[in-house]
Amino acid sequence: MLDILGRNNIAAVHGPLHRHMRGAMLGLVGPVARRQSLLPKIDAFMRSHTSGWAGSVVDVQAKTKEMALLSTLRQIAGITAGPLSDALKAELYTLVLGTISLPINLPGTSYYQGFQARKKLVSILEQMITERRSSGDAHDDMLDVLLRSGDDGTRDKISDEQIIDLLIALIYSGYETMSTTSMMAVKYLSEHPLALEELRREHLDIRKGKSPDEAINYDDFKSMAFTPAVIFETLRLATVVNGLLRKTTKDVEMNGHVIPKGWRIYVYTREINYDPFMYPDLMTFNPWRWLEKNMELHPHFMLFGGGGRMCPGKEVGTVEITTFLHYFVTRYRWEEEGKNTILKFPRVEAPNGCISEFKITELLQQTFCRV
Repeated sequence: MLDILGRNNIAAVHGPLHRHMRGAMLGLVGPVARRQSLLPKIDAFMRSHTSGWAGSVVDVQAKTKEMALLSTLRQIAGITAGPLSDALKAELYTLVLGTISLPINLPGTSYYQGFQARKKLVSILEQMITERRSSGDAHDDMLDVLLRSGDDGTRDKISDEQIIDLLIALIYSGYETMSTTSMMAVKYLSEHPLALEELRREHLDIRKGKSPDEAINYDDFKSMAFTPAVIFETLRLATVVNGLLRKTTKDVEMNGHVIPKGWRIYVYTREINYDPFMYPDLMTFNPWRWLEKNMELHPHFMLFGGGGRMCPGKEVGTVEITTFLHYFVTRYRWEEEGKNTILKFPRVEAPNGCISEFKITELLQQTFCRV
């Protein structure tokens, strides 16, 4: 996995390099960037992406994967739908399969193909960096921020190799986590009408007083309570990241046993998310549990990792999914056609690459007045 995602990948580096890479990533997705730059772009994209679905049967898995990729590419380098995004999509899918395969680097294996996909992605990104530097034009995207990092002398400059590994990490994590969580949220909501009603009420209340084309803002996002609960419960039941790999930096005593310094530890977050002691009635989709106990503050909350290595993209990922749900539930009603089984290991996906399709109908405008 290290060879595929890059040796400067934020999940693989330690010490000063980890602080350097994490600082660079937080500069791209931190609170200031989310409020001033990312949320307006995300809102505009989601409003456009979810338009025109009424009266059609939608493959939600395909739509959310397309949504996650195009939204991330637009923020990273201003890339819109076209030949370049299609080329990146093909290589990214192969790369994802390589990261969850056995590390056997022989022709024909998923790992080998993932490594080859990385080489192609690196080549594409190197060409983009060269073209940016040659043109000298300013761009309102993450790549431009990274290329200008260190110019003002306030922080260390980031190398091209580090930029590429950082961009691959952003594309990879955004594509896999955001698409799967959005897909499963739609499925769970379709199966639990009371949760859908509560979620829709929260978002229709936000739309009151706004014109039809008016974007949601950061204050709207922060005012939501039930929406993050839906996202957390979706992540709990459909865990995208199965576990966390750590290394002990000193001897650790636990329950009378000593874990020596330097040992590798794998924390199975999926099993924690299904612990009946922490999550009573654990197989039930119940977003309200997150409101009653304020469980996000508990030490066992590891939906986004934990400690100094908690996912730096947690908040921006939540913004993406929230904005998708906002336009989806305020625009449409839907019903599931068929009942396909969802696989949850080694990754969450629908069999044969196709979730049960959803028949979409437009939400009547007078609903805004009745709520």
